[in-house]
Amino acid sequence: MKLATYNVEWFSNLFDDDGRLYDDDRWSGRRDVTRAQQTAALGHVFAAMDADGIMVIEGPDAHARRDGAAALEGFAARFGLRARKAVIGFVNQTQQEILFLYDPDVLTATHDPQTLGAPQFDGTLEMDLDTDAEAEVIRWSKPPLELAVTHKDGAAFRLIGVHAKSKAPHGAKSDADALRISIANRRKQLAQCIWLRRRIEAHLDAGDRMIVMGDFNDGPGLDEFEKLFGRSGVEIVLGEGAGAQLFDPHAQMALSRRLGAAPATARFKLPPHGRYLSALLDYIMVSENVRRMGAEWTILHPFDHPACFADKPLMEALLTASDHFPVVMTIDP
Repeated sequence: MKLATYNVEWFSNLFDDDGRLYDDDRWSGRRDVTRAQQTAALGHVFAAMDADGIMVIEGPDAHARRDGAAALEGFAARFGLRARKAVIGFVNQTQQEILFLYDPDVLTATHDPQTLGAPQFDGTLEMDLDTDAEAEVIRWSKPPLELAVTHKDGAAFRLIGVHAKSKAPHGAKSDADALRISIANRRKQLAQCIWLRRRIEAHLDAGDRMIVMGDFNDGPGLDEFEKLFGRSGVEIVLGEGAGAQLFDPHAQMALSRRLGAAPATARFKLPPHGRYLSALLDYIMVSENVRRMGAEWTILHPFDHPACFADKPLMEALLTASDHFPVVMTIDP
């Protein structure tokens, strides 16, 4: 069974309100990339993944007059993808949905929200985020997608698709304002990860096969705020101490070596000089009973993955399609 997680930058901009691909020469949400160029690049990347299930982060928008799942299924039909059925959970207000695109001949997948260990993800959680001894109300801007997934051979899994809050100080008007917003966002991001971890622990206690996948906007050693708060959100979700833990080999690499080369799943151009920053933001974390199924991970990075680098059309497609790159995991259920 092959699973992937892929954050597609402004995927929603490629569709009209009827879910049809624009596929024209007008600009997409990506800088200097037309909608036709991004659409073609994404078709190439999704076909190259050839996964049984893909957790699509920043998927097509959904609301009362717009069906994000239907739009994604139309995209799959356009490129003849075998992963052609889409399921969505709680829609959000950010134009960045979390959807699971899967092959119905291999998997069944249903939205199955839970309240185990913590409130349902479209609800609220009260938590003291600072030092005033008063609880703040935490909400997910993008509620995680909880799925019950069954392989055609009978193995059942719990999947959670995640897009945790960005820590970037959007809207800051000064350095002091940027620092204040960054710290507040960091608190909210860690609170979301604690909420998620409570759900994970309940599933692990029940012996469920757990797979948690998506964009955490965080990772061990990623920024200076980790020193202030003592840990990253990724470390919280993986599990700490003697309790049951999740595993992701790229997170383990980042945790074990604070200096030197590290895996990356995203590549951003930074102002004002346009230099690139690489970061590890996207993960597929699994419980030990999934890891024992012969789990193997790879990042389809255009420069770091030898096969991607050798395949020039795929390398160009990966760079054109998004500022993130797919993380792929295979297991033998």
